[in-house]
Amino acid sequence: MAHDLAGTVAIVTGGSDGIGRATAALLARRGATVVICARRPEVLGEAKTAIEGEGGKIETFELDVSNETAFAGLIADVAARHGRLDFLVNNAMSVHYAPISKLTTEHWRKDFAVNAEAVFVGTKAAMKIMAKQGKGSIVNVASTTAIRATANMSSYSASKAALIQFSAVAAMEGARSGIRVNVIVPGQVQTAATADFATKAPDSAARTTEAIPMGRGGEPGELAEAIVFMLSDAASYITGVALPVDGGKAAQLYIPS
Repeated sequence: MAHDLAGTVAIVTGGSDGIGRATAALLARRGATVVICARRPEVLGEAKTAIEGEGGKIETFELDVSNETAFAGLIADVAARHGRLDFLVNNAMSVHYAPISKLTTEHWRKDFAVNAEAVFVGTKAAMKIMAKQGKGSIVNVASTTAIRATANMSSYSASKAALIQFSAVAAMEGARSGIRVNVIVPGQVQTAATADFATKAPDSAARTTEAIPMGRGGEPGELAEAIVFMLSDAASYITGVALPVDGGKAAQLYIPS
């Protein structure tokens, strides 16, 4: 199991911390060569040091995925240098927390640029490479806010909902070329972004945790396990799925009084 992905090549966007970093680390432990990109060079450096410290093969690139030319170019470059691209995880995210009355058009466009348009750019570039290989797997990371409306998160929720529907279409189009496209739908996960949300909106954050049937937020490693499963051949007959990994919240198993 430890090296069952040996020889494969993966790209993880937003891979410097949180879910992305946990996913990159797990892929590396399983034997993949992992390329991560993110905007903050200092955090990328920390991730690289940690993953290499575990013996993983890791490359890092400072990159904003909303830069279409740079992002598509990175994917093409990685495939050219390594001779293949097996996995893509579109995990980078942008979120602006504000009521619609105070949300700016700039905020709306930024969330869509990162959460939806960059997923289109990355998926399109990867599918061209994977189609020639006759095989490949893509996992796009959404949010439960895409399927259960959350006040003050209109641009984030709408962009993540667009990601889910786009991924379903990509799965249909890629299936006959051996390309699988799936979505992981995280609920509340203990990341820096979650901590920031809790600081800005403590009452809302507390209610969010209370509404989870399992009574707690998830850990990045738990999301990473689901993502890597979906990427791997263990999920070889699964495509077009949006899988909630949220402690049961999406199932609406209970609503606190």
